[in-house]
Amino acid sequence: MSHARPVLKFAAPVALLCAVLLLSGCGINTIPAQKQAVNAAWSQVLNEYQRRTDLIPNLVATVKGSAEHETDVLEAVTNARAKVTQTQIPADILTNPKAFHEFEQNQATLGGALSRLISVTENYPDLKANQNYLVLQAQLEGTENRIAVARRDYILAVQQYDTTLTTIPGRWYHSMFYSSYLPVQNFTISEQAQQAPKVNFSGTP
Repeated sequence: MSHARPVLKFAAPVALLCAVLLLSGCGINTIPAQKQAVNAAWSQVLNEYQRRTDLIPNLVATVKGSAEHETDVLEAVTNARAKVTQTQIPADILTNPKAFHEFEQNQATLGGALSRLISVTENYPDLKANQNYLVLQAQLEGTENRIAVARRDYILAVQQYDTTLTTIPGRWYHSMFYSSYLPVQNFTISEQAQQAPKVNFSGTP
Protein backbone atom coordinates (compact mmCIF):
# COMPACT_ATOMS: atom_id res chain seq x y z
CA MET A 1 0.00 0.00 0.00
CA SER A 2 2.94 2.32 0.69
CA HIS A 3 3.88 2.21 -3.00
CA ALA A 4 0.32 2.76 -4.22
CA ARG A 5 -0.04 6.24 -2.74
CA PRO A 6 2.85 7.87 -4.67
CA VAL A 7 1.50 6.32 -7.85
CA LEU A 8 -1.95 7.73 -7.19
CA LYS A 9 -0.40 11.06 -6.25
CA PHE A 10 1.10 11.48 -9.71
CA ALA A 11 -1.70 9.79 -11.64
CA ALA A 12 -4.09 12.74 -11.52
CA PRO A 13 -1.62 15.37 -12.89
CA VAL A 14 -0.50 12.97 -15.60
CA ALA A 15 -4.09 12.27 -16.57
CA LEU A 16 -4.83 16.00 -16.65
CA LEU A 17 -1.78 16.64 -18.80
CA CYS A 18 -2.81 13.89 -21.19
CA ALA A 19 -6.32 15.34 -21.38
CA VAL A 20 -4.95 18.80 -22.16
CA LEU A 21 -2.68 17.44 -24.87
CA LEU A 22 -5.53 15.42 -26.32
CA LEU A 23 -7.83 18.44 -26.40
CA SER A 24 -5.08 20.58 -27.96
CA GLY A 25 -4.72 18.02 -30.71
CA CYS A 26 -8.47 18.10 -31.24
CA GLY A 27 -8.53 21.87 -31.80
CA ILE A 28 -9.37 23.35 -28.42
CA ASN A 29 -7.20 26.37 -29.30
CA THR A 30 -8.86 26.93 -32.67
CA ILE A 31 -11.42 29.46 -31.46
CA PRO A 32 -8.99 31.93 -29.82
CA ALA A 33 -6.54 31.52 -32.70
CA GLN A 34 -9.23 32.28 -35.27
CA LYS A 35 -10.49 35.24 -33.24
CA GLN A 36 -6.98 36.67 -33.24
CA ALA A 37 -6.92 36.24 -37.02
CA VAL A 38 -10.21 38.14 -37.27
CA ASN A 39 -8.85 40.97 -35.14
CA ALA A 40 -5.68 41.18 -37.23
CA ALA A 41 -7.67 41.24 -40.47
CA TRP A 42 -9.96 43.94 -39.11
CA SER A 43 -6.97 46.09 -38.12
CA GLN A 44 -5.73 45.87 -41.69
CA VAL A 45 -9.15 46.90 -43.01
CA LEU A 46 -9.07 49.98 -40.78
CA ASN A 47 -5.52 50.81 -41.91
CA GLU A 48 -6.43 50.71 -45.59
CA TYR A 49 -9.62 52.74 -45.15
CA GLN A 50 -7.60 55.31 -43.20
CA ARG A 51 -5.08 55.47 -46.03
CA ARG A 52 -7.92 56.33 -48.42
CA THR A 53 -9.31 58.95 -46.03
CA ASP A 54 -5.90 60.61 -45.78
CA LEU A 55 -5.62 60.93 -49.57
CA ILE A 56 -8.89 62.79 -50.03
CA PRO A 57 -8.01 66.37 -48.95
CA ASN A 58 -5.16 66.64 -51.47
CA LEU A 59 -7.28 64.97 -54.15
CA VAL A 60 -10.18 67.37 -53.62
CA ALA A 61 -7.87 70.39 -53.59
CA THR A 62 -6.23 69.31 -56.83
CA VAL A 63 -9.53 68.64 -58.59
CA LYS A 64 -10.99 71.92 -57.34
CA GLY A 65 -8.16 73.81 -59.00
CA SER A 66 -9.15 72.56 -62.47
CA ALA A 67 -12.81 71.64 -62.01
CA GLU A 68 -14.13 74.35 -59.73
CA HIS A 69 -17.61 74.09 -61.28
CA GLU A 70 -18.06 70.57 -59.88
CA THR A 71 -19.05 71.93 -56.48
CA ASP A 72 -21.76 69.33 -55.83
CA VAL A 73 -19.39 66.42 -56.40
CA LEU A 74 -16.59 67.99 -54.38
CA GLU A 75 -18.95 68.74 -51.49
CA ALA A 76 -20.28 65.19 -51.56
CA VAL A 77 -16.77 63.79 -51.16
CA THR A 78 -15.88 66.29 -48.44
CA ASN A 79 -19.08 65.59 -46.50
CA ALA A 80 -18.71 61.83 -46.84
CA ARG A 81 -15.15 62.03 -45.56
CA ALA A 82 -16.27 64.18 -42.64
CA LYS A 83 -18.92 61.62 -41.75
CA VAL A 84 -16.31 58.85 -41.75
CA THR A 85 -13.82 60.76 -39.62
CA GLN A 86 -16.40 62.06 -37.15
CA THR A 87 -18.05 58.72 -36.47
CA GLN A 88 -16.59 57.07 -33.38
CA ILE A 89 -15.67 53.39 -33.75
CA PRO A 90 -16.67 51.58 -30.55
CA ALA A 91 -14.44 48.90 -29.09
CA ASP A 92 -17.17 46.30 -29.60
CA ILE A 93 -17.84 47.17 -33.24
CA LEU A 94 -17.23 43.61 -34.47
CA THR A 95 -20.03 42.29 -32.26
CA ASN A 96 -22.22 45.39 -32.54
CA PRO A 97 -24.44 45.05 -35.65
CA LYS A 98 -25.64 48.67 -35.58
CA ALA A 99 -22.15 50.17 -35.25
CA PHE A 100 -20.68 47.82 -37.85
CA HIS A 101 -23.44 48.60 -40.35
CA GLU A 102 -22.95 52.33 -39.80
CA PHE A 103 -19.22 51.98 -40.41
CA GLU A 104 -19.78 49.96 -43.57
CA GLN A 105 -22.44 52.32 -44.88
CA ASN A 106 -20.27 55.40 -44.28
CA GLN A 107 -17.36 53.80 -46.14
CA ALA A 108 -19.65 52.80 -49.01
CA THR A 109 -21.00 56.35 -49.24
CA LEU A 110 -17.48 57.72 -49.36
CA GLY A 111 -16.52 55.19 -52.02
CA GLY A 112 -19.52 56.20 -54.13
CA ALA A 113 -18.70 59.90 -53.80
CA LEU A 114 -15.11 59.22 -54.86
CA SER A 115 -16.40 57.23 -57.82
CA ARG A 116 -18.41 60.21 -59.04
CA LEU A 117 -15.47 62.56 -58.46
CA ILE A 118 -13.11 60.42 -60.52
CA SER A 119 -15.72 60.12 -63.28
CA VAL A 120 -16.19 63.86 -63.74
CA THR A 121 -12.45 64.41 -64.11
CA GLU A 122 -12.71 62.73 -67.51
CA ASN A 123 -14.26 65.99 -68.72
CA TYR A 124 -11.17 68.03 -67.85
CA PRO A 125 -8.14 67.37 -70.10
CA ASP A 126 -5.98 69.82 -68.13
CA LEU A 127 -6.67 67.91 -64.94
CA LYS A 128 -5.85 64.57 -66.54
CA ALA A 129 -2.51 66.04 -67.58
CA ASN A 130 -1.79 67.36 -64.09
CA GLN A 131 1.12 65.37 -62.67
CA ASN A 132 0.00 65.85 -59.08
CA TYR A 133 -3.45 64.54 -59.93
CA LEU A 134 -1.99 61.54 -61.76
CA VAL A 135 0.05 60.63 -58.68
CA LEU A 136 -2.96 61.01 -56.38
CA GLN A 137 -5.17 58.98 -58.68
CA ALA A 138 -2.59 56.20 -58.84
CA GLN A 139 -2.33 56.22 -55.05
CA LEU A 140 -6.10 56.07 -54.75
CA GLU A 141 -6.35 53.17 -57.17
CA GLY A 142 -3.62 51.31 -55.28
CA THR A 143 -5.43 51.97 -52.02
CA GLU A 144 -8.70 50.67 -53.43
CA ASN A 145 -6.89 47.48 -54.40
CA ARG A 146 -5.47 47.13 -50.89
CA ILE A 147 -8.92 47.74 -49.42
CA ALA A 148 -10.29 44.94 -51.60
CA VAL A 149 -7.59 42.54 -50.38
CA ALA A 150 -8.07 43.54 -46.73
CA ARG A 151 -11.85 43.12 -47.00
CA ARG A 152 -11.45 39.70 -48.61
CA ASP A 153 -9.06 38.54 -45.89
CA TYR A 154 -11.41 39.79 -43.19
CA ILE A 155 -14.43 38.12 -44.79
CA LEU A 156 -12.62 34.78 -44.97
CA ALA A 157 -11.36 35.06 -41.38
CA VAL A 158 -14.87 35.81 -40.11
CA GLN A 159 -16.38 32.95 -42.08
CA GLN A 160 -13.88 30.53 -40.55
CA TYR A 161 -14.37 31.83 -37.02
CA ASP A 162 -18.18 31.98 -37.12
CA THR A 163 -18.36 28.53 -38.69
CA THR A 164 -16.17 27.08 -35.92
CA LEU A 165 -18.48 28.55 -33.28
CA THR A 166 -21.51 26.83 -34.76
CA THR A 167 -20.15 23.44 -35.84
CA ILE A 168 -18.86 20.42 -33.93
CA PRO A 169 -16.41 20.21 -32.18
CA GLY A 170 -16.03 24.00 -32.08
CA ARG A 171 -19.53 24.40 -30.73
CA TRP A 172 -18.65 22.17 -27.78
CA TYR A 173 -15.45 24.06 -27.02
CA HIS A 174 -17.36 27.33 -27.32
CA SER A 175 -19.91 26.15 -24.79
CA MET A 176 -17.39 24.71 -22.34
CA PHE A 177 -14.42 27.07 -22.55
CA TYR A 178 -15.12 30.13 -24.71
CA SER A 179 -18.67 31.24 -23.96
CA SER A 180 -17.51 34.87 -23.91
CA TYR A 181 -16.46 34.65 -27.57
CA LEU A 182 -19.29 36.05 -29.70
CA PRO A 183 -19.96 35.74 -33.44
CA VAL A 184 -18.65 38.79 -35.30
CA GLN A 185 -20.13 40.94 -38.04
CA ASN A 186 -19.19 40.61 -41.68
CA PHE A 187 -19.43 42.90 -44.68
CA THR A 188 -22.72 42.86 -46.56
CA ILE A 189 -22.16 45.65 -49.11
CA SER A 190 -20.35 44.37 -52.17
CA GLU A 191 -16.73 45.27 -52.73
CA GLN A 192 -17.57 46.59 -56.22
CA ALA A 193 -20.08 49.05 -54.74
CA GLN A 194 -17.27 50.71 -52.76
CA GLN A 195 -14.49 50.92 -55.31
CA ALA A 196 -13.60 54.06 -57.20
CA PRO A 197 -13.48 53.38 -60.96
CA LYS A 198 -10.25 53.13 -62.87
CA VAL A 199 -9.59 56.11 -65.08
CA ASN A 200 -8.46 55.63 -68.64
CA PHE A 201 -5.89 58.40 -69.18
CA SER A 202 -5.04 57.29 -72.69
CA GLY A 203 -8.48 58.15 -73.99
CA THR A 204 -8.74 54.83 -75.80
CA PRO A 205 -11.56 52.31 -75.12
